[in-house]
Amino acid sequence: MSSPDTVSLVEDDDNIRDLMASALRFSGFEVHFAEDVPQALTSLDRSLPDVIVLDGELPGGDGFDVLQLIRARGITTPVLFLTARDAVEDRVRGLRLGGDDYVTKPFSVIEVGARLQALVRRAHAPASAPALDSRLLRYADFELDDRRHTVSRDGTVIGLCPTEYRLLHYLLSHAEHVMTRSQILETVWEYDFAGDSVVVERFVSNLRRKLDSDGHEPLFQTVRGIGYSLRRPAR
Repeated sequence: MSSPDTVSLVEDDDNIRDLMASALRFSGFEVHFAEDVPQALTSLDRSLPDVIVLDGELPGGDGFDVLQLIRARGITTPVLFLTARDAVEDRVRGLRLGGDDYVTKPFSVIEVGARLQALVRRAHAPASAPALDSRLLRYADFELDDRRHTVSRDGTVIGLCPTEYRLLHYLLSHAEHVMTRSQILETVWEYDFAGDSVVVERFVSNLRRKLDSDGHEPLFQTVRGIGYSLRRPAR
């Protein structure tokens, strides 16, 4: 029998922590707790969970501080923000710093559990997922090499986080086709329910910032009201 997936729940509100812990255990997770920034970092030093849930506001700092610190250490564990901070700039900040998902309070414990399961599936998928096989994907001056898990543009290797990599892989696999936000959420984030399009928009923006900069031809195209496409702009 395989061991359960582990979740590190970084939350200082006792009621929310107890509610989430019960729901996550029912969903099959093993739950570890932290109530503030120092506890969160100490827990991650001891062992890495399969997924992390971060509150936006914590004693001794906030979830954004924790995320910056763990990403600076090279930890790529998926992170979901669970916070009352629902301003667009907070959501954008959390995703830009390397968060993988963002849910605002009040929330549905069923939805949060489903999102966490999707994040864990994605994190475990690269070694066996048929979509990520040992081949090169090329379009224009892009090259994605699944054997080395590298991405380059015009011969320059560019570092991407796991979610950015999977999103680029999906768009490269469907180059010149328009992919809807729902299709992207279902495939890259593995959501089988209505997800938050802000997540998709932020990660496409991250790819533009990393790959469409430095005078390169802009290839990430927004199709207003529908979705996104990797294609050359119309002349």
